[in-house]
Amino acid sequence: MDLTGTIVATLDAAEDQIDLAAVALEIARIAYPDLEAAPYLRRLDEMAALVEYQRGDPLSVIEALNECLFERLGFHGNRDDYYDPRNSFLNDVLDRRTGIPITLSVVYMEVARRIELTLVGVGFPGHFLVKHPGDPEIVVDCFSGGQILLQTDCEERLQTVYGRPVVFEPIFLSSVTKKQIVTRMLHNLMAIYGQTQQTTQMAQVETILAAITRP
Repeated sequence: MDLTGTIVATLDAAEDQIDLAAVALEIARIAYPDLEAAPYLRRLDEMAALVEYQRGDPLSVIEALNECLFERLGFHGNRDDYYDPRNSFLNDVLDRRTGIPITLSVVYMEVARRIELTLVGVGFPGHFLVKHPGDPEIVVDCFSGGQILLQTDCEERLQTVYGRPVVFEPIFLSSVTKKQIVTRMLHNLMAIYGQTQQTTQMAQVETILAAITRP
């Protein structure tokens, strides 16, 4: 099966059966055709084993996750070269420990899943986030070192994105499916390839997008 077929087949599974890290590593094969996913999946397992946490309060688990990933392991948002294509490939993010909001969020969610903490993606306008869908919800910005966001923080981010005051709507913090996460990753990558005029890679991403969004 070719790369497009593999991604489509994976995303056709039930939501709780989709391995987001595995799909993200398939996307990385656009740049690294011979990439082996297994070592990177093992690395996520190893990172999860490093998280020092106690079951119970989700906030304390998130704090332990932040301490492990951002303080000890040094993951951080790539503010200096945001549009480097490597920021969109999970293998590079794991190797270099830097990326953009959505790929750092994938790392965060996948490590959290391995320690049985439920997190979902949030398609916030212009800036991908994650949240623990409890009561209350806990919203986390992985690009900013795992910062836990209050509504006022989200309002400030909206103003930054739009360049003007914008009324905050609860829908901005709605969760998204794994298929929607993959679609957003591919759109980001296509935009980056468009800026750098890498037409062959852009066409490949476009083919995958068309296949996974086909009714």
